[in-house]
Amino acid sequence: MRRPMMAGNWKMNKTVEEAVALARAIRELVGGVHPVDRVLCPPFIDIPQVSAELAGSQIAVGAQNMHWAANGAYTGEISAAMLRGVADYVILGHSERRQYFAETDEGVNRKVLAALEAGLTPILCVGETLEQNERGETHSFVGGQVKAALAGVTADQMARIVVAYEPIWAIGTGKAATAAQANAICGGVVRNAVGELLGAEAAAAARVLYGGSTNEKNIGEIMAQPDIDGALIGGAALKAESYVAMVRTTAALY
Repeated sequence: MRRPMMAGNWKMNKTVEEAVALARAIRELVGGVHPVDRVLCPPFIDIPQVSAELAGSQIAVGAQNMHWAANGAYTGEISAAMLRGVADYVILGHSERRQYFAETDEGVNRKVLAALEAGLTPILCVGETLEQNERGETHSFVGGQVKAALAGVTADQMARIVVAYEPIWAIGTGKAATAAQANAICGGVVRNAVGELLGAEAAAAARVLYGGSTNEKNIGEIMAQPDIDGALIGGAALKAESYVAMVRTTAALY
C-alpha cells in the first residue's frame, strides 16, 4: 500500500517567529508515530529554524523551490546542496513558478534530476489551466508535463519522487475539482504517464497527490479515492487546526 502524505506548502507566508510557532503547534498535535507522512514546506528563510523545531519528531521539512546548479552566479537562488541537512523534500514545477517566473518543462526536469542526485525527494507539480481544461486538453497537457519532467529518471529513482496534480483553476480559488475528477486525472493521466515511461510496476508504486483548494471539509472524500495518495495543501496548511484535522482524517482511512 502506498503511504499517504499531507504536504503543506506555506508559499510566501510566515515570518521566522510565526513559522516556528506554527511548526511547534503542529508537532505537539501530530508529531509522533503516524500512518501519514507529514511534510511542512516553509519559505527559505524559515527552513533552518523550522527544521530545528521539528528535530526528533516524525514531521519532515521541504523547500518550495531550488536551482538545478550546484553553485554559481545565480543571485537569489538556492541549490540542493544548501538544502541538505535542513530539508528532505523540495517542491518543483509549481504552477506559480511556471506562471510568474517562466519556469519550463526542461528547467523542471533539470531540477528533478539535481534533487535526486543530492538525495532530496522532489514533489513534482503538474496541472492545467481552466482554458486548457475547457478545451479538453487536460490529458495531453498534464501527461506531457509528467513525461517531460521525468525525462532521464529511472524506475528506481521514481520510487523517490512524489507527483502532485494541481489543476491551476483550483489553486487558491476555493473551487476544487470533484474527488472523482481528481482521481481520474491522478490515475488515468499522471499514473498512466509514469507507466508509459517506466513501466506498470513503477506506476503502481508512484505516490500521486492532489492539490487545489483542499481543506478539512473535503479531504475525506478526496482521500477515499483509490489513485490519490495525499494532498499538497495551500491555505489550509497555514493553520495548525485545519492541517492537523486533514492529517487525522487521512489517518483514519489507513
